[in-house]
Amino acid sequence: MPRLRLLLTAIASAALLVVPAMGQPALGDSTTPSRTAPRALAPTAGCGKTPALRSGAQSITTNGKNRSFILRIPDNYQNTTPYRLIFGFHWNGGTANDVDSGGTSGYPWSYYGLRALSNGTAIFVAPQGLNNGWANSGGEDVTFVDDMIRRIEADLCVDTAQRFALGFSYGGGMSYALACARPTVFRAVAVYAGAQLSGCSGGTEPVAYIGLHGLRDSVLNISAGRSLRDRFVRNNGCTPQNPPEPASGSLTHVVTYYSGCRAGYPVAWAAFDAGHTPGPVDGRPGDFEPGENSWTRPVVWDFFTRLGGGDPNPPDTGAFRGVASNRCLDVNGASQANGAQVLIWDCNGQPNQQWTVTSAGELRVYGTKCLDVNGAGTADGTAVIIWDCNGQNNQKWRLNADGSITAVGANKCLDVSGAGTANGARAQIWTCHGGANQKWTRV
Repeated sequence: MPRLRLLLTAIASAALLVVPAMGQPALGDSTTPSRTAPRALAPTAGCGKTPALRSGAQSITTNGKNRSFILRIPDNYQNTTPYRLIFGFHWNGGTANDVDSGGTSGYPWSYYGLRALSNGTAIFVAPQGLNNGWANSGGEDVTFVDDMIRRIEADLCVDTAQRFALGFSYGGGMSYALACARPTVFRAVAVYAGAQLSGCSGGTEPVAYIGLHGLRDSVLNISAGRSLRDRFVRNNGCTPQNPPEPASGSLTHVVTYYSGCRAGYPVAWAAFDAGHTPGPVDGRPGDFEPGENSWTRPVVWDFFTRLGGGDPNPPDTGAFRGVASNRCLDVNGASQANGAQVLIWDCNGQPNQQWTVTSAGELRVYGTKCLDVNGAGTADGTAVIIWDCNGQNNQKWRLNADGSITAVGANKCLDVSGAGTANGARAQIWTCHGGANQKWTRV
């Protein structure tokens, strides 16, 4: 089907989905971000495995329904290298094949142009929506994504800190729904000319977010795109400011990165002087330009790759031995429950003494639990526990050259209560003083 017809179908279908214009949102500035280190890499079951999956059409049963998706594995796939995993969602009336094939533009516009730019560093997935849309009734499309991830990662080597979603119009709404519902699963999303069409279950946690929207969008007004963006401006702790947008008739675009966002959770806004399209071209008045000529391709790819990933080296894992006690940092009773007390105990090499230092500044145990300052407290004597990893500052730690470990949120040191040295002495935070009960060595 010619690309013009595909986009006309998207516009005609999406016209039924227009949401009421939202109020004027909080805005941002055009600060250029620095490169951000990836979060902890966790290898999937497919790493090191000879894969059974092949590129092409796939089927899966989810929520009692037969669903389908298209999978693209790099030609030079290596089963020991963790790859980015990128989901591309079609528009209303579009198909998975439209996203996978790139339409009349072909490979250069496959997956909104990212497949060509990835140079073999990503696995791509094009899911097929029910009735060529993403109503996500009862969350069934989110569950569909969960099931695809399980299938793919059981067979292929994926960097679990580098999962992304992007889509246009209804597909943008689906990408937004995943940002809301699966903030710890997806590293970032890109929403092209979207609105809240597929729901927003949850929607309170941070996710790296880029929104792209046309000033002259007559199908989904730009105010809807601003509203989506502003949720993650708030969630990501960004500074509300005024992002510039191009003048009507300028046929240009402006990309804004918000300042003040939490480390690793940028928000970007790309406004352009065009209509309802994922592939605007500067200086061209139409909405049906060949996608390979669009500036959106490198902008979105750059946004994703700023977030790092693809590092095959495992994270640093081991025990922390107290200098004063010669005992190791330990989770009491080998418990995996939230709130379990951390203390010192004879070093034994068991999993409850194995701490992974992540690039996000976490100290992880059991893979999914983080060393945590109880209740985000800052007072001397606040207990140190384990809790589900959530990215908050009370789970961030800085390892110092003198052997001390600083709790980032409280700016106090990991300390053994009362300078105790016996098994069971409690871990806490305390004002840093250089004592031996605040010094640790790796084992």
